[in-house]
Amino acid sequence: MKKAVKDAYRRLLQVSLESEFRMALKVKADEEAINVFAESLRQLLLSAPLGSKRILAIDPGYRTGCKVVCLDDTGSLQETGLIYIHEPNRLKDSEHKIRTLVHKYDAQAIAIGDGTAGRETEQFIKKLELGLPVFLVNEDGASIYSASAIAREEFPDQDITIRGAASIGRRLMDPLAELVKIDPKSIGVGQYQHDVNQVRLKERLDQTVISCVNTVGVNLNTASKHLLGYVSGIGPSIAENIVAYRNEIGRFNSRKQLMKVPRLGNKAFEQCAGFLRIKDGDDPLDASAVHPEVYAIISKMAADLSVQVKELIGNDTLIKQLDLKKYISPVTGEHTLRDIVNELKKPGLDPRSEVQQFDFANIYGIEDVVPGMVVPGVVTNLTRFGAFVDIGVKQDGLVHVSEVANKYITDPNEVLKLNQKVTVKVLEVDVARKRISLSIKQTQEAVPRKDKPQSLSRKEFTKGKEQIKEPAKDAPINMNDALSALKSKFKR
Repeated sequence: MKKAVKDAYRRLLQVSLESEFRMALKVKADEEAINVFAESLRQLLLSAPLGSKRILAIDPGYRTGCKVVCLDDTGSLQETGLIYIHEPNRLKDSEHKIRTLVHKYDAQAIAIGDGTAGRETEQFIKKLELGLPVFLVNEDGASIYSASAIAREEFPDQDITIRGAASIGRRLMDPLAELVKIDPKSIGVGQYQHDVNQVRLKERLDQTVISCVNTVGVNLNTASKHLLGYVSGIGPSIAENIVAYRNEIGRFNSRKQLMKVPRLGNKAFEQCAGFLRIKDGDDPLDASAVHPEVYAIISKMAADLSVQVKELIGNDTLIKQLDLKKYISPVTGEHTLRDIVNELKKPGLDPRSEVQQFDFANIYGIEDVVPGMVVPGVVTNLTRFGAFVDIGVKQDGLVHVSEVANKYITDPNEVLKLNQKVTVKVLEVDVARKRISLSIKQTQEAVPRKDKPQSLSRKEFTKGKEQIKEPAKDAPINMNDALSALKSKFKR
């Protein structure tokens, strides 16, 4: 029996247990990495948009020149060009071309890819003093998009480099609408995404994209089929049908017109209608997140106040006069009514913040970085072990989790967000290995902890106690004053 047990353990049980534990640890590690990736992707997709502006976008380059495209306020390509800013004999021609395009299309902003030659191109554009805001745009995944079937369909007659420049400009206008066209694994956030369970990763990332799209909402008259495909209740085939029907009728004026789209039935309409927006439509509620199934309730609210529905929207004074208990029914509860009222207060509010212009320090290469420098930067990636920050030298620096904040944290996500502007101090620079070590907490003033009293050492406490026990004989002493003086004197 002993021999049988030993043999069974050595040959069967031990091997099985090792495999089981290894698999359990792998699943746990995969889930953690997927969570990090999904959270970073969410923050990136919800990055601040510039909005519908006329953009002049530039994809920088050295030898092959900088590709320039002009986009209108809907993201449609107007004109393309090529400039050479690294050849002295072509600088004047490049300046003239940029000024001509800006004037011709009345550009409202300039977008520059942050990859190779990005900072040099930014410097060239700012010297022209065009009076326009200049933005460096993260171009991770732009090359993947340029060679994709989606890009070929959108720009069938354009070169790959032109497609990349157009994508950079559109990212500035609306990051969410452009990034949904790219495989999330190519966007450049997260860690170890190629080593984890790919099926589980795709499932979680698709859920994240759908959640972000539904949180922001989609303009039914301008959204691409790729963006519409991520709306709840709408798949790729129905999204194509919506775009085809939109092209046929010109534009949607009401959500009810969706019922005429082929293969979009009652259930699909019920799921998707609240996430689709129609600006300047027949019904003002179509521009909000209010679902059509509760339009009747809002009409009753407006009638009770003797006003039109459009007068009720955004009017806090009128909304405060509503008694929600009057509208509670077996179908519509108090929580639903509160959600309706919150949406009426701020209809169609974009949860994303506004994009802000950012300027790096006057450094352009890792050779310019010196330990001790304090420079501005942008958070480009968040992992469990730290945050990567772009300080404008083509190589992101690492802020270890221990250098993020003056308090103890286990995850940089507790205090940092993707694309957040921060000030960092350079700790170490390894030019050969292209590594930069940074610190955020060393640029912040240390705040003493209020939850933990300052303590004295045994020697200091004994000395202080002796001073209290043996006061001067010629003067009485107040114990409270003595304790306060002792604490201030021996405070560490």
